Amino acid sequence: MGSGISGLITALLLSRGSEVAVLTKSLESGNSYRAQGGIAAAVGKSDHPKQHGEDTLRAGGGLCDPDAVETLVTNGPAAIELLHQWGTHFDRDGSNWSLCREGAHRLPRVLHAGDATGAAIMSALLKRAGEHPRIRIYSGVTVTDLAMTGGECTGVWAVDETGPVLFRAAAVVLATGGCGQVYRYTTNDPAVTGDGLAMAYRAGAVLTDMEFVQFHPTALKGDQLPLFLISEAVRGEGAVLVNEQGHAFMKQVHPWGDLAPRDVVAQAIFRQMEAGRNVFLDARKIGTSFEKRFPTIWGRCRENGLNPTTDLLPVTPAAHFVMGGIRTDSWGQTTIPRLFAVGEAACTGVHGANRLASNSLLEGVVYGRRVSEKALSLLSAPLGTEMPDTPPPCICRTRPTSSRWKTEIQRIMWETGGIIRSERGLTSGLHQLAQLEKKVPAEEVECRNMITVAQLILRAAKWRQESRGGHYREDYPNTERVWAKKHSRQQRGTMGEPDALATVCS
Repeated sequence: MGSGISGLITALLLSRGSEVAVLTKSLESGNSYRAQGGIAAAVGKSDHPKQHGEDTLRAGGGLCDPDAVETLVTNGPAAIELLHQWGTHFDRDGSNWSLCREGAHRLPRVLHAGDATGAAIMSALLKRAGEHPRIRIYSGVTVTDLAMTGGECTGVWAVDETGPVLFRAAAVVLATGGCGQVYRYTTNDPAVTGDGLAMAYRAGAVLTDMEFVQFHPTALKGDQLPLFLISEAVRGEGAVLVNEQGHAFMKQVHPWGDLAPRDVVAQAIFRQMEAGRNVFLDARKIGTSFEKRFPTIWGRCRENGLNPTTDLLPVTPAAHFVMGGIRTDSWGQTTIPRLFAVGEAACTGVHGANRLASNSLLEGVVYGRRVSEKALSLLSAPLGTEMPDTPPPCICRTRPTSSRWKTEIQRIMWETGGIIRSERGLTSGLHQLAQLEKKVPAEEVECRNMITVAQLILRAAKWRQESRGGHYREDYPNTERVWAKKHSRQQRGTMGEPDALATVCS
């Protein structure tokens, strides 16, 4: 499920040994197309996977799985080579890759294709997948639930224009992305409503670290939703954050200034805004090279009446990425047999409490390769003939009230589970979501998925009584050593109710 970078990489590699069905709401939807800055990998002459790993661990706030990080960074160069072989044309500086620096990276290691890296990768992958004889892409399909048989995932229930459809498979891979649409202000595509996370939870999978949501510091402030992202690479080229008084405030916040980790920068901007000051990105020093280096951002700014070479660009933090997700092992296997997760839907442990910039695309490629290898091994264990225990879905149809419910979910989450959190706000948010849940009918699949995921985020955030990475509690503002090895863990109970939140030690 899912046709973004992680889904297509997995499908292409699975097709070497199996028939593959890719189910997607739309080939044009999802966050992969929106990825601007690039993909991080230690391919520079002065770089090494060990350094990449150290930066990843530092950004992760003590909650990364070191083995998962090592897997990510050591396989990074090979992932770049695979994408290159499959038709992605990254920018070059002569005979070498052109590399830029982003927040919390000690040196330039981010490969890019202009400022539309995700689109460049997706174009190459879609062309390859669309031409492959063993891959069939089903677009316009809404997957409603996992099909479970005797505790195993044996397929999925979906709805297309004809009604409910059962897809049976030896292995099911959730590559459905994150859940940014549960927030009022987000950079995420409208299709990113947390469906895979909610389906896995309903089926009994363990979800972990859901309190850690990354808010990108620099979305272009405006009325258009989702908000347009101004890549971190712009700050890597020399742009600085200033308030309306012209003060470059990040110098006093962190030694790395404007290239501090994303949680630090987002919270600093939010504090400026709380104090009544507007915040801007000053990219004027980049000068006339801005249009050539960042053509997509340039075009969007011009559409909004802004000229980056002469104007300050108004920015605001926006929900961008969830570090938590469906708990997997190092091969993408979830706690449910035959069910795998990859990409933002998964929690492999590589991101910890805060994702290092441009590690997300790399994770999709590296772990997509591992998922495909493990999933293909299940072909030797054939499925039974029993019908799944999970009943077929109600036929979902878009209703005029859907947008109203979604807007209410987004309001609740922005106000109670956003950048700055508290016991009082989180408790209020959970109460409001519980009341809203009673009003939304079962066939409103996206709305109910959004409510489920929102509850998972708020419950985990209420449990973690400290501040760390993408999780900030104003009533517990310090990062505490006692929480350094604790991970939130949520699993649906046998009676349909959530189990009590448990902790596990890394």
